[in-house]
Amino acid sequence: MKKLPALFLSALLIPAFASSAKHHEKKEKSDPSIPPVVTPGVHGTPDKAGTPPSDAIVLFDGKNFDQWESGKGGEVKWKLVDGAMEVVRGSGSIRTKEKLGYGQYHVEWRTPEVVKGSGQGRGNSGFFPLGGPEVQVLDSYENSTYSHGQAGAIYNRYPPLVNACRAPGVWQSYDVIVHAPIQDEAGKYLRKSAYTVLHNGVLIQDNMEVGGSLGKTGHLALQDHGNPVRYRNVWFRPYQDPIPMKRK
Repeated sequence: MKKLPALFLSALLIPAFASSAKHHEKKEKSDPSIPPVVTPGVHGTPDKAGTPPSDAIVLFDGKNFDQWESGKGGEVKWKLVDGAMEVVRGSGSIRTKEKLGYGQYHVEWRTPEVVKGSGQGRGNSGFFPLGGPEVQVLDSYENSTYSHGQAGAIYNRYPPLVNACRAPGVWQSYDVIVHAPIQDEAGKYLRKSAYTVLHNGVLIQDNMEVGGSLGKTGHLALQDHGNPVRYRNVWFRPYQDPIPMKRK
């Protein structure tokens, strides 16, 4: 049998490969199970704020309070310092103007470098996704207090698994994943909403139930507890938790 030249075979095969590749590409684009592409952000350092991922809703980028209001809906009385917002004692808590839902909440925070007080009087503030419950913000670096009130605690409910606090004056981060509830086919709640929390990249709360029904939304709030705590690089990624399907 006479062999066909290699170049002739290539000419025959290339269109077939091209057609197959186009078919595969079309299938990928139409397949709803293919995850969307997200460009990751950069983690913040003590010297520089991080950046959000490409699909995040940026809530504070260090420039202004345009997306924030006082806890009662008025003007924000906190101040801007070096690309961060700083609590002004007695001015009250603040919250986002927009109500948000389930998803990933990110914030970088810093307690004062000059340590004053002890226990709950040291670098105290709070982070409230959907308006609460509170993820405690506190200077817990070599600072004793009750376990369910230290940094990373879901306040007055669950202590953190570990104390991952950095030294006073050093920037830290929280990533709080607020999970939607789980229902069975009859609509009975098997688990209401829950928090998973990472403190400086360390898991400190693992899917802890905090209450809340399907479809709940609320303002993200930051607390004035009398200490000049600073916040920067605040963002939110809404998502549909893969858990809240109705189970048998």
